[in-house]
Amino acid sequence: MKSNFTIEEISKEQDEAVCQIIKKVGAEHGAVGEGFGPSDPEVLCMSEYYGNKKSIYLVAVKDGHILGGSGIAEFNNSNSICELKKLFLLKEGRGLGIGKKLTEKCLAFAISEGYKQCYLDTLSGMKSAIALYEKFGFHHLEQPLIGTIHNGCDVWMLKKF
Repeated sequence: MKSNFTIEEISKEQDEAVCQIIKKVGAEHGAVGEGFGPSDPEVLCMSEYYGNKKSIYLVAVKDGHILGGSGIAEFNNSNSICELKKLFLLKEGRGLGIGKKLTEKCLAFAISEGYKQCYLDTLSGMKSAIALYEKFGFHHLEQPLIGTIHNGCDVWMLKKF
């Protein structure tokens, strides 16, 4: 069955729905509290945080409902390293190719902005996400990059462009 969804840049009107998705999916995977992405202050107003030219947050919409999103932002004020951030999908958005399409568009944006590497951190329990990242050429790191704020994560990955 073909799934019809669109990928678009987040708007202010979508901030609340995206916040709820990030918190809900984060809780589903145990990413609750300080040290995890769903607790970052940006989650409350993603459209504002990702509003500059070196960052973007994309949402997947199907039948007028947001199923999830993902973003790119500079990592630790670096001009050459970005971070793939907050790829969270509701259960009904999984298995439809949405994560792949979001990642594809985020990485294309990163390249267009001149980033040379892309970092991410996640949890070992997020097996399908890790498999997706590996398919896109992310390699596992033994420790987080210096400057990461998500000390609750236990998987760190990096992709070079």
